[in-house]
Formats: sequence, structure tokens, C-alpha cells
Amino acid sequence: MGDPRVAPRLRVFPDLEAASDALADRIAHAAREAVAARGGFSIVLSGGSTPLPLYRRLATRYRREIDWSRADVYFGDERCVGPRSPESNYASARAALLSRLPVPTRRVHRIRGELRPPSAAAWEYARTIGPVRTQGKAPRFDVVLLGLGPDGHTASLFPGAPALRVRSRSVVSVRRSPTPPHVPRVTLTVPALVSARHVWFLVSGEEKAGAVARTVGRRRDPGHPTPAGRLVESTPTEWFLDRAAARELRAP
Repeated sequence: MGDPRVAPRLRVFPDLEAASDALADRIAHAAREAVAARGGFSIVLSGGSTPLPLYRRLATRYRREIDWSRADVYFGDERCVGPRSPESNYASARAALLSRLPVPTRRVHRIRGELRPPSAAAWEYARTIGPVRTQGKAPRFDVVLLGLGPDGHTASLFPGAPALRVRSRSVVSVRRSPTPPHVPRVTLTVPALVSARHVWFLVSGEEKAGAVARTVGRRRDPGHPTPAGRLVESTPTEWFLDRAAARELRAP
């Protein structure tokens, strides 16, 4: 599966609530360390419904434990819709997290999915986060949060997509998503996502169990990794799984 030094760490919890509790605590610890060491904290948020319980915890229990005034918030991907659309990753994160925290507006860096063509949004966001960093450079982000689809995709990096092969750009547009909603998207690339001190996956549900097994379990194929598997092969990752998502890890 690649270099054993980047073997993923797998943590299994009874349910999504417990996994979200543990991950929220890790984020708080990483944020305190980053602020103490570098004066600020940068985090890349994931989309979808799975991280919403985590976001609600961060907005309540950890509202005062993290210096949110020093946080820079980014997004791993976005659907090409307006910022008020119910399909917008930014809109979901704003409702569950950002609107309830004292993060300065200038430090919330959303992907402007409403721009046309989508490549314009990708180029703009690439300017926001900067070019791909060469080996040996300090990581761009403190924490990258990611999820996993039943097909093994993460962010908007889908199986077989040209975006998976991009190494020289930090952000690209995706012409059409194979999963609903079937709209264009903008996504960080593999080299941008792995440029982080911590890459943490939060995965829940029996429908993800096969993808988990193909990505970090006994069913993985080093010659044909899932999109998420490409990140696993590139950098240390930690996985926060509920019992349903992990069920095939113990299968013979």
C-alpha cells in the first residue's frame, strides 16, 4: 500500500456521536498547539451531512476552548451553486458552525461556486490558498477534515476522474459529479489536501463499509487505490469510524 510510515491509524467508535466527540477533542488540541506555536490555526472543512454533528459540537462545547478569532477556515470542495443554496457546503457549515463562532469574516475563505465557468472559481481559490508546495516546505494547513463516499471518493475527487492525476495545481474544477447533486464542482487536489499537519477522516454508516475496506482495509488494492486511498498513500491519516462503517475491516 505504499510506504509503511504513512500507514493510516484507525479508530472505531460505537456511533457517529462518539466519533464526533473524539474528533472534536483532537481538533481543539491541534488548534491550541497551532496558536501557541504559530499564532494562528488553519482548518479545511469537509462537506456533506456526516460532519454536521462534529460542527455542532465545535460550535457549542468548544466555542471557548479554541481561539476562533485566530482561525482561518477553508473548504475541501464546493458544489457550483450559490452560497445560500441548501446544496452548498459553505451554507451547511455556516449554519452548523461558522454563524455560531467569532471567526472574523475575512478569515472564512469560501469557494465561490456561483462563478462561471467553474474553472474561474477554481483559479480564484488557487490564488487564495497558493500553489502546490514542494517537498520539504511547511504544510499549508493545520487540519484537513475529509469524508468518504460509498465509491471511495473524498472531497470532489471521484474514481477515474482526471482531477486525481493533477499534481501541479492546488485547486481544479470538476465538470460533472457522478453523485447527486449532478452539478459541476470545485475541489482541492491530492497534493493540496495532503499539505497538512493532520489529515483526519470522519466516516459513518454501513453503506461506507465497503469503501473503507477498499481504502484502508483488507480489500485495498495498492495498484488501484480509491481516490481517498491516494491520500492514504501520500501522508499519515487518522480515521474516525463508527462501528457500521468499520464492519468490513474485521471480515476475513
